[in-house]
Amino acid sequence: MTPVRTAILVSGRGSNMVSLLEAARDDSAFPAAFSLVVSNRPGVLALERAAAFGVPTDVIDHKAFADRESFDRALSARLEAAGIELICLAGFMRLLTPWLVEHWRDRMLNIHPAILPAFKGLHTHERALEAGVKLHGCTVHLVRSEMDAGPIIAQAAVPVLSGDTPDSLGARVLGAEHRLYPHALRLWASGRATLEGERVFVDGEAGAAAALIAPGL
Repeated sequence: MTPVRTAILVSGRGSNMVSLLEAARDDSAFPAAFSLVVSNRPGVLALERAAAFGVPTDVIDHKAFADRESFDRALSARLEAAGIELICLAGFMRLLTPWLVEHWRDRMLNIHPAILPAFKGLHTHERALEAGVKLHGCTVHLVRSEMDAGPIIAQAAVPVLSGDTPDSLGARVLGAEHRLYPHALRLWASGRATLEGERVFVDGEAGAAAALIAPGL
């Protein structure tokens, strides 16, 4: 099977990006080949880290564009010129236009630091503690126009401990993210995960046993 040509979009330090690049480096059968890392912000740490893995990088500064769609079209053109087939958002801090989402429909993955559909948006760890939930975690999903929505590929859960702060809980969730994103990408890029309607089935099953991993439990 030829690995899927994959790009990673970043805006900051790129810790989830590194987890993906490490997975591909350490697994000769990894089903995705990382061909490009693009940042909308120049000078971010993720670009330096990607270069250390030997992955080509580029910057498309969103501040150079008059509106969101102009930026999104330039970004899409750059991805297509590189022969990209699949996109992984890894801390890409941009609201995507419906045009971009539909143009790359079912070819764009995102990771969110909560067990969706709970706690969409920002400050997920603070909100989880305020709500008193006993499990928190992260989700990898296909991107749709609504923020933090789309068919769920895989989720990971971590326990919420009595003495947790947003920082300590966030660190535990981040560790789960670093394991979950490569796992979910393997499922999707290999074809083991498939979409029927707006539900993802893994190896023909839609249940938690096929889609849930729970590091630390």
